Amino acid sequence: MYECQNCGGNLKFDIDSQQLKCDYCLTVYDPYQVKKENDAVESEMFDATVFTCPQCGGEILSTDNSAAEFCSFCGASTILSSRVSRQMRPAHIIPFKQNKNACKQAYLNRIKRAPFAPDELKDEKCINSFRGIYMPYWSYTVTQQGPVSVKGQKSYTKGNYRYTDYYNLTGDIDAAYNHLSYDASSSFSDNISEQIAPFHTGELKEFTPSFLSGFYADTADVSADLYKNDAVALANSTSCQNIKKSPAFSGISISGSKNNFEMTNTLHTWCEPPKRVMYPVWFMSYQKDGRVAYATVNGQTGKVAADIPVDLKKYTLCSILLALPIFVFLNLFFTIRPKIVLSCAIFLAAAAFFIYIMEILKIYHRDKRNDDRGYLARQTDGTSLHKIRKEASGSVPLKELLPFCLTDGRLRVYGFTGSLAAMAATLLILIFNPVSDLWYYAGTIAAFIGILFTVTDLIRKYNILATRKLPQFDRRGGDDNA
Repeated sequence: MYECQNCGGNLKFDIDSQQLKCDYCLTVYDPYQVKKENDAVESEMFDATVFTCPQCGGEILSTDNSAAEFCSFCGASTILSSRVSRQMRPAHIIPFKQNKNACKQAYLNRIKRAPFAPDELKDEKCINSFRGIYMPYWSYTVTQQGPVSVKGQKSYTKGNYRYTDYYNLTGDIDAAYNHLSYDASSSFSDNISEQIAPFHTGELKEFTPSFLSGFYADTADVSADLYKNDAVALANSTSCQNIKKSPAFSGISISGSKNNFEMTNTLHTWCEPPKRVMYPVWFMSYQKDGRVAYATVNGQTGKVAADIPVDLKKYTLCSILLALPIFVFLNLFFTIRPKIVLSCAIFLAAAAFFIYIMEILKIYHRDKRNDDRGYLARQTDGTSLHKIRKEASGSVPLKELLPFCLTDGRLRVYGFTGSLAAMAATLLILIFNPVSDLWYYAGTIAAFIGILFTVTDLIRKYNILATRKLPQFDRRGGDDNA
């Protein structure tokens, strides 16, 4: 750890002052002036204690002499090993700008805008744990320089004829895209990292290990080649959009190739070797009355990413309150026949079935982490990115999907059976076409009960997705306690 020169106390990075601060005498130091002896000798490496989780394989770096009892990602209560390792030194770092109080306020602002969120999660006191972690990113710089020639066309009508003029558009391009960043940790979900983006790279500072004091830092275990094509494709598409907006090409439609390789050659796109950078991320967990959820906060901007559970009672009450005025309005101004009501019930049942299957597919892919390319690449031991994407986006076997559709509790039936039963019952009534209107009204009521069964199970499934695999930060240390 970094020791205070006055009292020998532990120095930690203080967010408010952006300096190293002693826990005891409160003396502050410039992070660049406080260096360990080894840090000054080897510029490409630095010493760090590495904690490896036996459950999820996540690795966390710390410059403090502390031991971890809980994994910051999956919540496992045992750490496999603690060792001092020589780690590659990142080129730059963005220090934490948002303190814990700012994170709480950002989360509360987000939860207040969620009308169906449980009330117990809106209580500031239920936020019971923090963990500040510097997450590793690969930073790409993409340049485009040289003569460019693209094809374009302009169509117009003159008299009874439509004319199309074709052009060969030439010019010079001189563009640079700096700090295109992608997270380099297989333990950090791509879905979450995209939600809390962007980081303002104008505040990047030259890396020194003293910035890590008081926090943790995840290791970079994803190959830099994984996101190289993404950075190049982003640069190509952005340049194409800018070319189309050029006043010289006003009214001319530019035909761009969908092949990223061809666009790279056309625009003379060059990707420089990526650099290691670290960005600040706060992990929050909150628990009250059996409700557990989590949030991730951008440690620089305060942007929040959180899957917020839905309160079933609130949702049902709001649906009833919304349905009543609609029902009264329709009865006052329209004459609704029983067959029309039953037909609407069939439509709603089909919509509920479709939405249910779509959400179950999301839960399936989230459970398999098919939306996390870093994790998939880590698990496939060098499998090509093309193969990873193909497997993740392929068809889902029915035998694997059905277990995700089972309801919880004693009644082990598939959640979509409610909407299927509703469609079957209403179709039978329409086919037999009974004389009494009571059949139509009874069928409509039964259909809505089936729809309610499917929707209720869907909300429960969503709540499982919103609260699964939560980070547990119960130990004190690393400036993570609330």
